[in-house]
Amino acid sequence: MKPFLLLSIRAEADAAEEEHDAFTRFLEVGSADLERRQLGQAGLGWIDLDQWSGIVLGGGAFCVSDPEPEKSAEQRRTEEDLELVLDRVVAADFPFLGACYGIGTLGRHQGGLVDRSHPEPVGPLSVSVTADGVQDALFAGLPRSFAAYGGHKEALSVVPDGATVLATSAACPVQAFRVGANVYATQFHPELDLAGIRTRIAVYAGHGYFDPAEVASLQAAASEVRVDQPGLLLRNFSHLHAR
Repeated sequence: MKPFLLLSIRAEADAAEEEHDAFTRFLEVGSADLERRQLGQAGLGWIDLDQWSGIVLGGGAFCVSDPEPEKSAEQRRTEEDLELVLDRVVAADFPFLGACYGIGTLGRHQGGLVDRSHPEPVGPLSVSVTADGVQDALFAGLPRSFAAYGGHKEALSVVPDGATVLATSAACPVQAFRVGANVYATQFHPELDLAGIRTRIAVYAGHGYFDPAEVASLQAAASEVRVDQPGLLLRNFSHLHAR
């Protein structure tokens, strides 16, 4: 089998390791079958799509809607690298799944509006699958409504022309969408389980998502809702596209 490629924007070691482990587990592949590239640390360079079964993009502290003067050199380089990758991914309809930051990058790349109109607090949320989502193979086996973990400052407010909305939530109108047949993005985190969200809460306490004094209450709230469905999206992605 050709490996999958994880594009990670996480500079924080604990969160980066947890992210790779989680994607590996829910994609149901071995660690060697999910190669990680750390964006922001160095230029991404040329990605030969023929070498991979598919590409997944994780989340992190970057927001595409950040004011340009406030973006670091690492963030600007990351955005430039992802624009070039997405040019080819979309043109080839190559298997791609971006989580959280992925909805911003893919949404903006395709001409949608990404802004701060629909933030959601860090923790569990209820995701509703649309009629189009029910028909999509990525959502096979998931109920029409399921709990997931999320937390974001920006979201997709205007859907790109030709994109298909697959999931929504009360506070955020676009929780997942598809471009073409194989290019996806989710606002929620399909790779997050309870251990993962607890790690993220601890690591990102000082990044403006919440008051650092709320760490303990957020950790407790995360355990009050059973979140065991979103990982099916990654399993489906892997089973559909492993080659």
